[in-house]
Amino acid sequence: MSYIVEINQLNKSFGQHHVLKDIDLQVETGEVVVIIGASGSGKSTLIRCINGLEEYNSGSLVVDGHGLEPHGGNQKALNAIRKEVGMVFQQFNLFPHLSVRRNIMLAPMKVKGVNQADATDTADRLLERVGIGSQAEKYPNQLSGGQQQRVAIARALAMEPRLMLFDEPTSALDPEMVGEVLDVMRELAREGMTMIVVTHEMGFAREVADRVIYIHEGRIVEQGPPDQVFDNPQNERTQAFLSRVLSH
Repeated sequence: MSYIVEINQLNKSFGQHHVLKDIDLQVETGEVVVIIGASGSGKSTLIRCINGLEEYNSGSLVVDGHGLEPHGGNQKALNAIRKEVGMVFQQFNLFPHLSVRRNIMLAPMKVKGVNQADATDTADRLLERVGIGSQAEKYPNQLSGGQQQRVAIARALAMEPRLMLFDEPTSALDPEMVGEVLDVMRELAREGMTMIVVTHEMGFAREVADRVIYIHEGRIVEQGPPDQVFDNPQNERTQAFLSRVLSH
């Protein structure tokens, strides 16, 4: 079995607040895993640990063969993971003083040493891929929220990641803009991109996920194929959560 993420007995605390509790999770290359759960359950903290943005306290975490140590002890592994894992956040985090094209070119040039001509070609290709090829010369504040989030996805893809992490990528968008971002993510899934997605978009989870994971108070309490989790949840906490979110 080819796992790109292997997590065993991972724990994370912020002071006295125990956020992640004995997390075990393996993700196969090419798999789309969607993580659901109430706000504050630890979903975002988990994927931030996978990218090394948060240090964990105990357990083990291996991403694409690179082992991160508790309390951030392996800088070499962290640097390698940052080059191979793309992440899209709730907020777009684009550089306001750079054009859309330059926002995408920056990381390949700075981190991977890609020359300007190749970085330009990559940026233009990715902007076409996410459906906003005509916006390359504009600045972020000239775009809609949905367009800005698609730029953020293109920027992450410019590093040619082996794994993409999405932390509630539609939560800051107006409702009419959610669909255009989800469409890009659906296409990435169809193309075989390995993805871990934290989202409240249950329709997207049902449609795109290979596996849905429900986290409650820092623990994985249920996981399985979407039809199983949504239509026949076994854990009473999962049942209660889905009854709330699916009734709206």
